[in-house]
Amino acid sequence: MEWVLIGLGTLVIGFTVGFFGRKLIGSRKLADAESRAKILFEEAESKAKTIRKEAELEAKDAQLKARAGVEKEIAEKQRELHGMEKRLQTKEDNLEKKFNLVETKEGELIKQEKAIQDKKAQLGTFEKQYQDLMQDTRRALERAAGITMEDAKKQLRESLIEDAKRESATVVMKIEEEAKAEAQNKAKYIIASTIERLSSEYVSERSLSVVPLPNEELKGRIIGREGRNIRAFEAATGIDVVIDDTPEAVVLSGFNPVRREVARITMERLLQDGRIHPTRIEEMVAKVTEEVSLSIVEAGEQAFMELKLPKAHPEIVKLLGALKYRYSYAQNVLRHSIEVGFVCGMMASELKIDEMKARRAGLLHDVGKAVSHEVEGAHALIGMEFCKKYKEDEAICHAVGAHHEDIPQIYPLDCLVDAADALSGARPGARREVLESYVKRLEDLEKISLSFKGVEKAYAVQAGREIRVMVNCQEVTDAQAFVISKDIARKIEQEMTYPGQIKITVIREMRATEYAK
Repeated sequence: MEWVLIGLGTLVIGFTVGFFGRKLIGSRKLADAESRAKILFEEAESKAKTIRKEAELEAKDAQLKARAGVEKEIAEKQRELHGMEKRLQTKEDNLEKKFNLVETKEGELIKQEKAIQDKKAQLGTFEKQYQDLMQDTRRALERAAGITMEDAKKQLRESLIEDAKRESATVVMKIEEEAKAEAQNKAKYIIASTIERLSSEYVSERSLSVVPLPNEELKGRIIGREGRNIRAFEAATGIDVVIDDTPEAVVLSGFNPVRREVARITMERLLQDGRIHPTRIEEMVAKVTEEVSLSIVEAGEQAFMELKLPKAHPEIVKLLGALKYRYSYAQNVLRHSIEVGFVCGMMASELKIDEMKARRAGLLHDVGKAVSHEVEGAHALIGMEFCKKYKEDEAICHAVGAHHEDIPQIYPLDCLVDAADALSGARPGARREVLESYVKRLEDLEKISLSFKGVEKAYAVQAGREIRVMVNCQEVTDAQAFVISKDIARKIEQEMTYPGQIKITVIREMRATEYAK
């Protein structure tokens, strides 16, 4: 088309040029111009035809390509349809086979059901024949035995009952003999367990000793120049010396009761002697330590003599004698142990248990308190380990370890020692504590328990020796209840000062309530 336009443009230009040429050069050249114009027109027409043919060929080529693409796509679609048709045909064939198989099995089931019905009918016939045969046989047996079946059943039943009575009488006699053999021990354990529930114990320890001074001027001498005397005293005794505003008194602080007693006696003798300097302090501490050690052994031996018991290993005697300087509330632990030994022996004699063994167990039950400030753990378990180490009787060792139920109580002696310990601590005047501090301790226990998420109620029981915590079953799972008990125990250990042990019991229960209207 472009060539056509070019040709036409050229033609027009030619005509124009010829027109003006004729005007300019005359008629002579008109013929030549027309001829050239005609030639140009023919060339333009030829080029236009060529271009048109080329365009037609290109259009036909594009049409052929488009038709080939469509035919190819149609062929692919036909192949896909053919494949789908083939798969559908396969599935239809499979379904037909399955349907035929189901029909075959249904026919077989109908045949089997019919066969079963026939067998049931046959079985009913056989059963009727069996019943008739049984009746005939029973009548024949009754005629032969001269007794009816009911009478035979009655005689057999009576015979079996008689045999059972004889056997049961033999078993009862055997049980009674075994019960008599075990009744005494069982009764002892029940009585001991009942005595054990009479009361409970709670222990508080002294950790301070007060030394009175004749006058306030002695405080300066005790301190010494630049504090050398007080430093030497604390280094030699292992006890802290507290000199404060308390008038005419010096306070000695320490958890080891023997060292505290050595420090107290040393301080009193230094004040009497008047010579207070580091060398004299060391000499006096050594001398008093030896005296206290001898008094400890004497106290331990005296305790065994007072209870009329054979002597024990020297280390056990020392541990027991050391209790002379330890107190629970206002009660001296050594006197308490002797008292428990007497009470335990009296109860044992009433229950026909070895009295000497009971006295020994009662006397040694708190021996672990002599070193509980040095060894970690409950004093009952510490005492049990020492008793085992120095070859005490197994029952005595177990009673020492079980008197606070740190281990299960399995022997009557365990319950006796526990009960005697509680009775000694519960008697009037045995132990005293300031009411305000006691109430404050219980309030603190409950407050700490209530500070944890999910805890609804908390009750301090057993005089503050146990805390029972009620948790919300919707907020706290069983596994979380164990975690809460451990967390409460850790927080109590960190925030409170208390003697002995505190048992934390977390209770989680589900209650369902409905009303009948």
